[in-house]
Amino acid sequence: MPNRTVYFVSDGTGITAETFGNSILAQFGGKPRHVRRPFIDSADKARQVVREINDLCDSEGQRVIVFATLVNTEVLEVVRAQCKGLLLDMFGTFIAPLEEELQIKSNHRVGRFSDVAKSQEYHDRIEAINFSLAHDDGQSAKNLDAADVILVGVSRCGKTPTSLYLAMQHGIKAANYPLIPEDFERGRLPSTLSPHKRKCFGLTIDPERLSQIRNERRPGSKYADILNCRYEVNEAETMMKREGISWLSSTHKSIEEIATTILRDIRPDRLIY
Repeated sequence: MPNRTVYFVSDGTGITAETFGNSILAQFGGKPRHVRRPFIDSADKARQVVREINDLCDSEGQRVIVFATLVNTEVLEVVRAQCKGLLLDMFGTFIAPLEEELQIKSNHRVGRFSDVAKSQEYHDRIEAINFSLAHDDGQSAKNLDAADVILVGVSRCGKTPTSLYLAMQHGIKAANYPLIPEDFERGRLPSTLSPHKRKCFGLTIDPERLSQIRNERRPGSKYADILNCRYEVNEAETMMKREGISWLSSTHKSIEEIATTILRDIRPDRLIY
């Protein structure tokens, strides 16, 4: 696997091909070379990328693995007929059986949204992103009643990337708020969060990992000191337990796993759409 090259070819952004392809490749270990070729939406572009793949097959002496999400039939036929790589036609694998089962033809639409200006789902995602950016790291306490979830935890435990992932992928309005030593001294949640406690979800992290992350940002500081990290993590977990706030550790979990757990616990309706 380390010596293999994998192409993700699409007439859209290629994100679907790459996400699905990476999920499959993860079953085999190693880290192959990734090449994404988006917006291959004409026969000429298809022939160009096929020449690129074929030259690589010849120079490497082995087949390139090609994950393709190509809706345009003309483009797909060029790739099918001329590509020397191992072609995995992801749409073709699923669309044809579904057309037969449903007894209808697919609309062969390129991309997730046919017209973003008319898509309510797309509009909701943009609104959620704007909300999450405005409420990142406790910047604003305004309109917290509009939040779907408020992530709480010590600084650098993964609140910001999780908030943005929830907004971008699921249209969730996610605020995040750092718990700081002053909160631990008071022994209670910040007053701005108390009215919204039912929306809060906590993140924690292994103190050693937290110290490592903080040292990358502010090396040698008290902020990054392992004793301080242990203190903050312990106090934060104690507070969340006392307040009845659900929480999980981000130490060994991906953003996707964290976000899915939050959706399951806070907004299970978003897992059904």
